[in-house]
Amino acid sequence: MILSASSLWFLTSSFAAVCVGVLLYWKRRQERAVADFSKQLKALADADLPAGRIGIDDQSTPLAQLGGAINQLLDDLDRRGTRLKDREELFQRLVETVHDAVLVHRENIVFANARFLDMLGMSASEVVGKPLAHFAAPEYVDLVASNLRRRLAGESAAERYEIELVGKHGEVTRVELSSTVIESAGEPALLLTALEMLASLPPQPTSSRPRAMVTLDAMGESVITVDADGRIDYINHAAEALLGQTSEQVVGKTFPDVASLVDETDRRSLGDPVRKALATGGRVTMGKRAVLVPVNGSLERSVEISVTPLKSDGTDFTLGLVLVMHDTSEMRGLTRQMSYQASHDALTGLVNRREFERRLREAMDAAQTGDVAHALCYLDLDRFKVVNDTCGHTAGDNMLREVATIIKDAVRDSDTAGRIGGDEFALLLVGCPLEKARQIADDVVRAVSDYRFVWKDKIFNIGVSIGLVEIGRGEGSIEDIMNSADSACYVAKKQGGVHVHVYSAREEASARHSGEIHWLQKLQGALRDNGFELYYQPIVHAQANVERGPALEVFVRLEAESGQPSAPPGEFIRAAERYRLMPHVDSWVVQAVLSALGRGGMRLPPGRSVAINISGQTLADADFLEFVVDCFDHTGAIPGDICFEVTESAVVANLDHVRRFIAVLHGMGCEFALDDFGSGLSSFATLKTLPMDYLKIDGSFIANLASDTVNQAMVGAMIELSRSLHFRIVAEQVEDQLSLDTVKQMGIDFVQGFIIGRPQPLSIAPGSLQINTL
Repeated sequence: MILSASSLWFLTSSFAAVCVGVLLYWKRRQERAVADFSKQLKALADADLPAGRIGIDDQSTPLAQLGGAINQLLDDLDRRGTRLKDREELFQRLVETVHDAVLVHRENIVFANARFLDMLGMSASEVVGKPLAHFAAPEYVDLVASNLRRRLAGESAAERYEIELVGKHGEVTRVELSSTVIESAGEPALLLTALEMLASLPPQPTSSRPRAMVTLDAMGESVITVDADGRIDYINHAAEALLGQTSEQVVGKTFPDVASLVDETDRRSLGDPVRKALATGGRVTMGKRAVLVPVNGSLERSVEISVTPLKSDGTDFTLGLVLVMHDTSEMRGLTRQMSYQASHDALTGLVNRREFERRLREAMDAAQTGDVAHALCYLDLDRFKVVNDTCGHTAGDNMLREVATIIKDAVRDSDTAGRIGGDEFALLLVGCPLEKARQIADDVVRAVSDYRFVWKDKIFNIGVSIGLVEIGRGEGSIEDIMNSADSACYVAKKQGGVHVHVYSAREEASARHSGEIHWLQKLQGALRDNGFELYYQPIVHAQANVERGPALEVFVRLEAESGQPSAPPGEFIRAAERYRLMPHVDSWVVQAVLSALGRGGMRLPPGRSVAINISGQTLADADFLEFVVDCFDHTGAIPGDICFEVTESAVVANLDHVRRFIAVLHGMGCEFALDDFGSGLSSFATLKTLPMDYLKIDGSFIANLASDTVNQAMVGAMIELSRSLHFRIVAEQVEDQLSLDTVKQMGIDFVQGFIIGRPQPLSIAPGSLQINTL
């Protein structure tokens, strides 16, 4: 189960809403008491009785008896006023302990808590007495004013909506306003928070408990109050459930008597938050790694705790403390899951490239300061493409999972196995001499060679080529080490029968040189002679109400030589990146597609677009943006017919160039999609600053989506994030009907994959490009 952001907001905002409601309730009680007292004083005045305390010597007279009754009434009212004032001060302080913005609004703001004032960077005198619309961004002024007016008038209006607030120094904060109509001093008012409101409390006609206690008991947050000596004098129902103890069991005890707090990582005691608050006289918070351990053995829970002293007005005297405890167990579980997903490959469960490189960096640093040597193995599967082409990606994914298990079982527990590419793996053998590393590599080769992959009525045998590099003192950067291992693997693959090759700079240079020159010549010839061809894969909408969006994605391939199969895209793309030729390849694709659109060679359904991939190397080229703008100018293509796709890694690596590229072309009408979203979880911090239109969820999360609850949780979180940022979603690599049904049920907007259609060639005629089928 995923704890949604709205659910978390509900838990925290409920505390603010209840406290303000209770505060207004006690104010009305005090107003009614004063009114009653005024009526009785008026009656006394009409009877010509003396004002103030009445002193009469003869107590037996009727006047003396009346005077005594009046004195008793005055004493009563003094005591009641003091109690009401204490209650009002208590709940005023409770409102100020919450973290969320809370205010009360009539025609203008009549109350704003500290969080709201902090949000604007203003004082109460600068806020109270002014309308909320005064602090809204210009485009939201009419919305806020109209909504508040209609809500106060009892007319139909949104109870929850998003706006932007502008602070004192121009800072903009986007909030979700929730409003409910309340009555204060006999007049309607609106209680507003930045979060979701607490549902109405059920009536308590027969309860003899104070309404404030009933209100606190109905809250979802756990609330505990202690006296000035640190002894518990009240806990609400939520706190009872969290501690697994009743109010009768804990009242009169100290916090350590009922529970302790420990660090979730090392079980170290975090101390008593009550004693800390009493000792310092200030607010104490505990969170992030705090675990609540009840003394009676009840279930341990991850918590965030806030302890706030309640002080007497004008003095430093502490009347008591209020503890607010928020159960974060579910959220921390999701956080740990997200952390695992960020460092592990979703398909195989091995560490991903980023985590592998982090561990490799640590090993290299250790090698620089000590005498221990390590070894790096770069693995590339042989004949993997045959499985993919024959049986599809689902079969290929299953085979990769099984091979990953074989590799993991063949190395030591102290070693790290990672998946760093499609069919490429790596091993980090820590504290392993070169000869031992060669033995482990040979074991991996034999295990993979003995493995047989069975898919339906077909049996496949594969192999693996391994490049081995020793890591010691004086080695270069991570890139140098990885390139050396990749080069050794390249040599091993070219040698055929020998599947393990130990890195040698001289042999590697010779073998790689001949291979790279071959690819360089082919790429240069294709760029010179228009020797590329385009393929496309259709994209369809998954929801009936979705109209605008990409209709297809185009791919570039090297034209096959006569009698030869097409070159594998991965090989020539890697060579193009190595020789910095990707900007030229991407430019060819952009010009070909825009020319076809401008001349009518490619016709799209109304409102649909063509998706074109742009590599990270191309995005880093400052001249590419000008080239694209010129292409639109001289081809006559409509910018709205193009959707550029960029990957998470390309965005993070070239953030400044990406921002300018997207800003200019998005302003012209082009659309943008963030491709392979979730594969690295690296762009959450910057995603909201980029004007994206679509998120393409990485295909590894779609595999087995119907049965994989972890993938469902991750995809659900991505959908929720996308909706909050107003992005539409495309699911990649949807390859079977069950996956298609699942993504539709989850609310994904567009679908792409083998179940919809396999990549097909686009007909290229001189000066135009024609889609055969859509």
